[in-house]
Amino acid sequence: MKGKPVSESRTTMTEVVLPNDANIHGNILGGKVMHLMDLAGVISAFRHCRMPVVTVSVDSLCFLHPIKVGQLVLLEAVVTRAFTTSMEVEVQVFSEDPLSGKRMKTSAAFLTFVGLDMNGKPTRVPPLIPRTQEDKRRYRAALRRRRQRLSEARAVGTKDV
Repeated sequence: MKGKPVSESRTTMTEVVLPNDANIHGNILGGKVMHLMDLAGVISAFRHCRMPVVTVSVDSLCFLHPIKVGQLVLLEAVVTRAFTTSMEVEVQVFSEDPLSGKRMKTSAAFLTFVGLDMNGKPTRVPPLIPRTQEDKRRYRAALRRRRQRLSEARAVGTKDV
C-alpha cells in the first residue's frame, strides 16, 4: 500500500458560535466543541485513507479558554501517524474575534480512528510519510502516545486502541 504525505490529511474548519450552541454563560457548549473536533478528525482521517473510519479514542481533552457567542471557532486537524488499521489525528481548536482577528488556542486533543472495509471490519490504512521537521516530530511523539494508550487499555482490560 502506497504511503501518503501529511499534507493530504490537513483539514481546517470554521464556524460561528450561535446562541443555540451556547450555555447560560454565553460560551460554546463543551459537547459542541467535542462534536466539531470529532468531525474535523474524521475528515482528516478519511482524507488520509479514503475509506470509512470510526472514532475509537480521544486523549485528554482540556478546555483552556471559553469561546463566546459571536466568535469564530477554528479547527485544524492532521494525521500524525498511521499504524496498521488505526490513525492518530491531532485536532487543535482556536477562537477568533471576528472584528479584531485576534486568535487564541482554546483546546486540543489526539483522536484515534480506525479504517473500515466494506463489511465494517478494521482494515489496513496507508502509511504516513512525514516530510517536514514538524511532521517528523509529531510522528515520533505519536508512537509514544500510542504505547501509552495501549498500556492503559490493557490495564483496564479493554481492546487495543
